[in-house]
Amino acid sequence: MIQKNLVLYRENKKPIVWDAFFKNTEKQKPLVIFCHGYKGFKDWGSWDLVAEAFREADMFFVKFNFSHNGGTVEQPIDFPDLEAFAENNYTKELDDLDSILNHLLSEENTFSNQIDKNNITVIGHSRGGGISIIKASEDNRITKLITLASVSNFGKRTSTTGDLEQWKKAGVKYIMNGRTKQQMPHNYQFYLDYKANEERFNIESATKKLNIPFLIIHAKEDPSVKFEEAENLHSWNTKSDLFSIKNSNHVFGASHPYENKKLPEALQQVVSKSIDFIK
Repeated sequence: MIQKNLVLYRENKKPIVWDAFFKNTEKQKPLVIFCHGYKGFKDWGSWDLVAEAFREADMFFVKFNFSHNGGTVEQPIDFPDLEAFAENNYTKELDDLDSILNHLLSEENTFSNQIDKNNITVIGHSRGGGISIIKASEDNRITKLITLASVSNFGKRTSTTGDLEQWKKAGVKYIMNGRTKQQMPHNYQFYLDYKANEERFNIESATKKLNIPFLIIHAKEDPSVKFEEAENLHSWNTKSDLFSIKNSNHVFGASHPYENKKLPEALQQVVSKSIDFIK
């Protein structure tokens, strides 16, 4: 069964759009929650094909859009709501992940009988990897963690820092989206939220706190988030499993739009390794 564009409405907060991929059987399945990265969305590239692979492996796979990623309920793909994008921050993304987890484990979730509530894996790509690490360090409901091309330090990302004086003065700064050609706004509140929660957002200390199985997957030649960031994570949690992918990039050979019916070879390796790890 594939349920696309389900909506989790929340009081005084923006709604979250999510998808569920699973086999509709009597059996309770491991829950896998996927978090997209910066300038990402749940329907990017080949994420649907990834979701189908997890469904075939008899898991309950959920992917969702962060509430302020720039998508809307009516248009969950790309970035029609740049005002929301400008107001995004790490606190909101952690809160979104908490909301989706609470909903999936509640009786209000129509599919709750399909989920093994004691077998919960969070997978995060890129910035979503950092969010996943922090959440897993704070929430003992999460039993396994997988990061894909994850960042290891929010303080060093250009979205967090860069041109601070000018950013403060203008109240907003813009990052060009190479694919959509949009000027993506970041309000100065993003930096203020980071500084106010700097201790919580320390990925190193969150990684050191983890005492669950942790798989780190990263492409050796990743041009966006260098492989040494994966080595950092692994050094901070030596019980973790570091799996490197050769001859690939930040999105493991995928692209958007992705017309092929088969996963790129590197992403197939990512999926196979992840499924084996969960099983």
